[in-house]
Amino acid sequence: MNAFPSKILIVDDEPNIVIALEFLMRRHGFDVRVARNGEEALAAVADFQPDVVLLDVMMPVKDGYQVAQEIRADPELKGTRIIMLTAKGRDTEISKGMAVGADAYVTKPFSTHELIAQIKRVLEG
Repeated sequence: MNAFPSKILIVDDEPNIVIALEFLMRRHGFDVRVARNGEEALAAVADFQPDVVLLDVMMPVKDGYQVAQEIRADPELKGTRIIMLTAKGRDTEISKGMAVGADAYVTKPFSTHELIAQIKRVLEG
């Protein structure tokens, strides 16, 4: 494990979810930034270079699928892990999320223990 905290970018347009996730991630020692739509997410990924992006699917401007595709299209971001967070838990949505490059897919509502376990799993590679 490296000496610096892992960096997490939370991308969600729902304020209550952002607040809860930000609190949870900081409590677990992560360095956290927030983006509220797809455009902000892409700018933040370029600037912050997070280890993990917690990416909501349904957002204004660009949805999570588009953001994931753009992250995966950039060779400099190949180490960035993507965990899709969504209320859409049908197999077709999960398949689409994995197809565009998600490393994991967590459906809302989710348990905080499950989410932290997923983050640790994708960080360990």
